[in-house]
Amino acid sequence: MSKVLVFLAEGFEEIEALTVVDLCRRAGIQTDTVAVSGQKTVTSSHGIPVLADVLFEEADFDNADMLVLPGGMPGTKNLEACAPLMEQLDAFYKAGKYVSAICAAPSIFGHRGYLKGRNACSYPSFEKELEGAKVSQAPVEVSEHVTTSRGMGTAIPFGLAIVERFCGKEKAQELAKAIVYL
Repeated sequence: MSKVLVFLAEGFEEIEALTVVDLCRRAGIQTDTVAVSGQKTVTSSHGIPVLADVLFEEADFDNADMLVLPGGMPGTKNLEACAPLMEQLDAFYKAGKYVSAICAAPSIFGHRGYLKGRNACSYPSFEKELEGAKVSQAPVEVSEHVTTSRGMGTAIPFGLAIVERFCGKEKAQELAKAIVYL
């Protein structure tokens, strides 16, 4: 069974994080939310407290297949400031394991050199941070083991792209139909 870890830092964009969690779990993908703040309750960018499944120190990186970074401010900055997360992200990227980010969070991939020569997208005001990328306005860009997306309004196609990665196109289309995604 595939396993996805979705990281929550203070100020994360709740729709971008929880839409991925919801869609992955509906598809049968084991998905854990991981708090990087040292406390399981993490407050979103809109003041909504969310209880993470595990603390960063408890996360099972050895059995994880994908790391997902939601955007939001200051959530994206707080994710990037988490050195142990950046170490895990680098290890995943270098091993060719899947890394995904949405909204402002693809800027982290740009800063770390993951986007050189790749099609990538992000929230419009962060496009300049996609260092080395062929910047796209597509809702989602999948480039080998790197997936990026533009923002809250693209959270469903982003989540469905992750489902497609692990469960196939047919399952993603079935799920889109089931949630009445037009």
